[in-house]
Amino acid sequence: MNNKYKILVIEDELNIRKFVTALLDANNYMVLEASNVSGGLMMFSSYLPDLVILDLGLPDNDGMVFLNEIRKSSSTPIMVLSARAEENCKVEALDNGANDYVTKPFGSAELLARVRSILRNSRHSAEEGRLSGGKFQTGGLCIDYDARKIFLDGKEIKLTQTEFNITALLSEHFGKVLTYSAIIKEIWGMSDYGSIKKLQVNMANIRKKLNLKPGDNKYISNELGVGYRMHNDNE
Repeated sequence: MNNKYKILVIEDELNIRKFVTALLDANNYMVLEASNVSGGLMMFSSYLPDLVILDLGLPDNDGMVFLNEIRKSSSTPIMVLSARAEENCKVEALDNGANDYVTKPFGSAELLARVRSILRNSRHSAEEGRLSGGKFQTGGLCIDYDARKIFLDGKEIKLTQTEFNITALLSEHFGKVLTYSAIIKEIWGMSDYGSIKKLQVNMANIRKKLNLKPGDNKYISNELGVGYRMHNDNE
């Protein structure tokens, strides 16, 4: 059991919590349970899980309180699992440190796929992504931060300064969805009327230079209406 991933499920609706617990247990994960924010914080500090699946509408406090408290000292992946489907709720959670956001109702296969993706990307980020000498690599994509160069299968890809900055930023948050507003703030410093359009144009150029066709989510995927995420090349 010690070699299993530990997943903490914080959900007050008993039927949903038990369903998620049974699903994860059947797929060889060690599952911890809590029904509110205070219990979740206690379980987190006691067991240091590899992933947290977090509901937002909890009885003693909003799940965002848990998220903000954990992000003060930990980068443990957190997946929000909530009935709140509004775009602003997703953006707020992701901007405050959530790694993914899944809305209820959800499919079992999708939930498991997202769990695998988060854990795989978390392991990649911790063990492989950042290489010595200021470099990052995933699959055939290599970023040399110091030289400000990007290589694809050993061949240098010519990016503009802004395109490089966007790609490097996504790699530094490997596996995590960065909202449009977070990217814009980091790259341009402030938002203006044309900011999202500028980001979309730059991202289209980056994808073209990485030989990514429309609908191809290799390396970089677009969470529609929310933001972008860099991930393994085989997702």
